Order: sequence, then structure tokens, then C-alpha cells
Amino acid sequence: MSQNTVRLTMAQAVARFLSVQKTVIDGETVPIFGGVWAIFGHGNVAGVGEALHGIKDALPTYRGQNEQSMAHAAIAYAKANFRRRFMACTSSIGPGALNMVTAAALAHVNRIPVLLLPGDVFANRLPDPVLQQVENFGDGTISANDCFKPVSRYFDRITRPEQIMPALRRAMQILTDPAECGPVTLSLCQDVQAEAYDYPESFFAEKVWVPRRIMPDADEFATAAAALKLAKKPVIIAGGGVLYSQASESLAAFAEEHGIPVMETQAGKSALPHDHQLNMGSVGVTGTSASNALAEEADVVLAVGTRLQDFTTGSWALFKNEDLKIIGLNVQAFDAMKHNALPMVADARVGLEALDAALLGWQVDSAWTSKALREKEDWLGAADAALAASNVELPSDAQVIGAVQRGRDRATLVCAAGGLPGELHKLWRADAPGSYHLEYGFSTMGYEIAAGLGVALAKPDADTIVMVGDGSYLMMNSEIVSAVMLGVKLTIVVLDNSGYGCINRLQMATGGANFNNLFRDTRHQTMPNVDFAAHSASMGANAKKVASLAELETALKESKDHAGVSVFVIDTDPLITTDEGGHWWDVAVPEVSTRPQVNAARDAYVKALKAQRAG
Repeated sequence: MSQNTVRLTMAQAVARFLSVQKTVIDGETVPIFGGVWAIFGHGNVAGVGEALHGIKDALPTYRGQNEQSMAHAAIAYAKANFRRRFMACTSSIGPGALNMVTAAALAHVNRIPVLLLPGDVFANRLPDPVLQQVENFGDGTISANDCFKPVSRYFDRITRPEQIMPALRRAMQILTDPAECGPVTLSLCQDVQAEAYDYPESFFAEKVWVPRRIMPDADEFATAAAALKLAKKPVIIAGGGVLYSQASESLAAFAEEHGIPVMETQAGKSALPHDHQLNMGSVGVTGTSASNALAEEADVVLAVGTRLQDFTTGSWALFKNEDLKIIGLNVQAFDAMKHNALPMVADARVGLEALDAALLGWQVDSAWTSKALREKEDWLGAADAALAASNVELPSDAQVIGAVQRGRDRATLVCAAGGLPGELHKLWRADAPGSYHLEYGFSTMGYEIAAGLGVALAKPDADTIVMVGDGSYLMMNSEIVSAVMLGVKLTIVVLDNSGYGCINRLQMATGGANFNNLFRDTRHQTMPNVDFAAHSASMGANAKKVASLAELETALKESKDHAGVSVFVIDTDPLITTDEGGHWWDVAVPEVSTRPQVNAARDAYVKALKAQRAG
């Protein structure tokens, strides 16, 4: 049977295909790709660059300043859209492509969809070795792009133009699959990008992708429901899957109906509003005293949409009840079965609603719920004290968080890595799903500012605030230029503690000497004194160095309606952290040392290891 065809280059086929993929948001059919981030080089400018130019009105192209940071912006866009919409990124070969590998790993760990389109060497190999080609002495098929393989959910190298059809179809399956979604890398050989092929017109028909909601297996569901009915001290851990499933209302209804306290992971924070009476706040290493006190006693943990990584489980030493059972409600069986859990492989919203119906009329003993309410009240008092302003010369991170919250009480907060996520996890008061945007799965310094741009593009009507330390700012700040260029509204608060304060505190806690983290403890002839306000102003931001918490709070209030990018810099203390809440974290201490501080830390470490569960 003959088909109508259209003759296009492979790159043109990619661009046209992406432009006709759609989804439904709030009843409206919209493009599923929010655009393409691009930095052009010899490996993609002639093929992909020309193709994107030809379709720029249907599929917008954004120019990044660094391949890693533009991919971070794309990932943040998808996360802010609860994985309903996403973006693509294209680079040249060699260093341009490899710059995106860190971002690919971030997306892989966090289960976030992003399409990566790095250029590759010539499929015909006639000009080999080309500029920026990484040659393998023993394998002629390998290029730099093979580095994407372990951090991609799906990888394909396109060496013929017709190969792009099954590759793109497979890419869309992965990008929209709730269990498998993550980064997809299609490595585009630069000569093949420019080769033409007669593609069937049906390949470019509009396709609408809607989220798949996985129903629970009958046996797994029955086992989970039975375990909950027998629970005396159950808790719920809400992970990012609650947000991606848009299950916040179902979670609240389930918790209220059965009197079960809820605690949140970094990815799951904002699943419930902070002032919901059963929201105990963060759990684990960076947890509130309320959550962790309940977790220690819990006999059943309903883990919804979480990977149960070590920060959540307190390195598997938080849960102290010998009869503990974990129910893993997750779309991904790999996660549902962690820590010997009773798996319930299902969509979070579907699973919660099904359990709610099965437990109709059942409530946990009121004494357990009452204990949760008392623990939360005690925690809120401690949190208020940590957030309160004072006239100290160098405020703590917690005090800066308090000033930001008072200055912009309804903002969407963006952060990643370092000491701030721990304080924010405990102390930031999120009021709506998605208003807390943290990358802590891969804990990637440098994500923050680029992510703020991605969130602002995804939520143009939101008040987006990035909180970032000086260390992360110095690692990656170039997307300030992109944010200014695109005219997005974005506020950045830089906390300058003159170094890597978080790791310095960890170094001290494990008995180490202050070494190579704070500027004052590094090898130097001149102490750095970076003017972050002047630096960000040079990139087009409205920037100011503030001298106090009160001045920061005032500046945030006054700039709330300002357009464009605003940057406020404040000096902070690198050593102060919130003592209340928290839990031990397994960071191995040297078994042998000539320093008594390390030996003392090792003794404490060995003692703490005894609390870890064996299975």
C-alpha cells in the first residue's frame, strides 16, 4: 500500500515530529514540548539548527549559555509541570555534549523527562577523526556520547535517517511513562542530520499523550489494605510521586479520614500545605522533630511515590519498631519493593483512593493522632525560634529563610544541594503543590539559577524565588543572562558564607580539620572577596547587597512586583545550623587516624551503626 510522503532531512523530521506532540492540561490541548534549548556548534548548527529555524514559530528555540545549565532549566521546567510537559536540548559533539551528562544523571535519579539531542561524529566515518572526536583505540563505534548510556532511560545513535522514526516513537513512550520516565538521549550523527528521506506524512500526525494511571494488582492491594487495618501506629511518607500523580487532595482526604500523620521527602514537600494539621513536615536526616519522633515508633509506613533514599530513612536507622512493615505504593516496581516492602505497584492517586475505600470506617487509635498533633505543636515552636529575625552580624541560613518567607509568603521556592536544602526541608512553609522545588536526588550544585529560569518559564504567573549559596553561584550562574534576555520575572537570594559551609560542618562533625572548604581554610595568597551583586548586575540583573535581615525583607517586599531578574546578596554565618530535628546520617569515618578528633568521631560512628536495620 502506497503512502503519501514528504522529503525532509532527518533533523527537519525531528523538529516537525516534536512540534505535533500534544498533551491535555486543565482541559486544553497544548504542545507537550515547551521548546528546545540549543547551543549550536559544528556538530548541530547546519542540521538541527536549520531545522529548528524552519519551525521556530511552532517549536520555540531558547539559547542557553552553558549546555549543562540549559539542560537543568529544561529539567526544572518538566518538574514544575509535574512531568506533564517537558523540553528538548541540543548540543554539538564533544564537550558540548558531555556538558549535558551531569544534567542527564540528575534527570535519571529524579525520574524527570528531558529529551537530549547531542550531535555526534560522522556515521560514514570518512573525515575521521573530526574536531572534538573522542577516539577509542579498541572500538570504532564509540564516541563521547556513549557516556550518556548509563544515565539515560533510553539511548539511540541515529546512523541512518529512517532510524529516527522508531527512535522518536520510543522516546515519547519513555518520556510520558509514569514508571519509566527520565532522560532520553538520541545521538544524532552530524552527516545524517543533513541527509534527506521520504518520510510518511502519517509520522507527523498530531498525537495527544495523556498520563497513564496504573491500577493496583488485586493481591498486592489486599495485602497492603490488610497491613494497614492491623496498624497501631501508621505513618505516611509522601514522595514526589504524590505531586506527579496530582494526588494531593486524595492524600489529604485519606489522612483525614483515617487519622494518619503524613511526613514529606524533599521531592514530596508541598504535597500537603504546611498548615494541614496532619502534615508533620520533613522526615529523616533533615526531618522535623515531629516526623522523626513518629517514624521511630511507626509499625506501618505507607511510602507513597518515594525512592526511600538514605536521607528519608536516616540511613535505614530511623525506624526503630522491630515489627515495622513498609508498604511501597509506587508506579515503579523497582522503588515499590525497596527495604523489603510490601509492594503495591500503582498510580499514587488511584492507589490512595482504592485504599481509602477499602478502609472505609477504619481509623487509627485517637491516641496516636493526638500524639502527632502534640509533636507538631512542639516542632512549630522550635521552627518559629529558628526563623525569627535578630540583629546578629552574620545571620544563619534559617534566619534568612525566615526573612524570605516573610518578604514573599506565597512564592515558589527553588534550591538544590549544600546546607540550604536541609534547612528549607525543615523550615520552608509551602502552601500549594509545587511551591517547593528542590533538587536533592542528585544534590547538584549549580542547578539552582538555571532551575529558577525553567520554573519561571513553566509558571510565568508564579512568584519564583531562588535561594543559592555562594559556592553554587560560582559553579553556575550564566543563565542569569538567559533569564534577562527572555524577560522572565525571577528573584535570586545569594547567601554568601565564603565557601562550602555545609561540607565544612560535615567535615567538623566527622572529626576532620577545617580544610579546603571555607576560603579562609584553603591554600591562598589573597582572600577572595567576590562582589556577587556587581557580578549579577553585569549580566543585566537588578542587584543589591543587603546589610541585614530587615533590609533583605524590605527589599523582597518592595521588589515583589518588579519585572525582570532581581538579585539580593546577604552575608551569612557558615557554622550555624538548626539543631532541632534531624537524624544521624551514615558518612563513614576513618577507622585509623593520628588525630584524636577523628578517633572520637569514629567511636561515635561505630555506636550509631548499631541502630541500622539489617534488612
